[in-house]
Amino acid sequence: MTQQQTTEHVTTATIAADPVVPAINITRDFKATPAQVIRAHVDPELAMAWMGPDHRTITIDYWDARTGGSWRYLDSTDADVQAFRGCFHEIGEHRIVQTFTWEGMPEGVALETMTVTDLGDGWCRLLASSLTDSFEGRDAWLQSGMEVGVNDGYAKLDALLAAGAA
Repeated sequence: MTQQQTTEHVTTATIAADPVVPAINITRDFKATPAQVIRAHVDPELAMAWMGPDHRTITIDYWDARTGGSWRYLDSTDADVQAFRGCFHEIGEHRIVQTFTWEGMPEGVALETMTVTDLGDGWCRLLASSLTDSFEGRDAWLQSGMEVGVNDGYAKLDALLAAGAA
């Protein structure tokens, strides 16, 4: 995966398969505080505004962003609707732990851990790891084109952060 950098900041997501466990690791820097990035992930209106590829629309079905809460959203175009759901296991100041399931493959539950670290000078780094159920499942995610949704979504998040929305 190619990285675009401004000085030492990673402004395009680095997406990598873990060689030891069936996990996907994502690294991305934001011109924001950790609190702003966490808020953008737990506030349903903000999440709906930035998640997913540019050509799709996110609609929240339910969103209970608290430790022990759950969520479900629809990702759609005029011709296609996909549903995703999960549970928030921990929401902290610098970390979110949740499950993630595509309802098209309900047996493929991933455990996602996202940590946001303050880098100073108004920047923070998001490190996300999605532990999937198998190496085959992980590789299917990587081959699905997920990087388009990740990078489109994070570019929209950059714009929201720059506009002071989070």
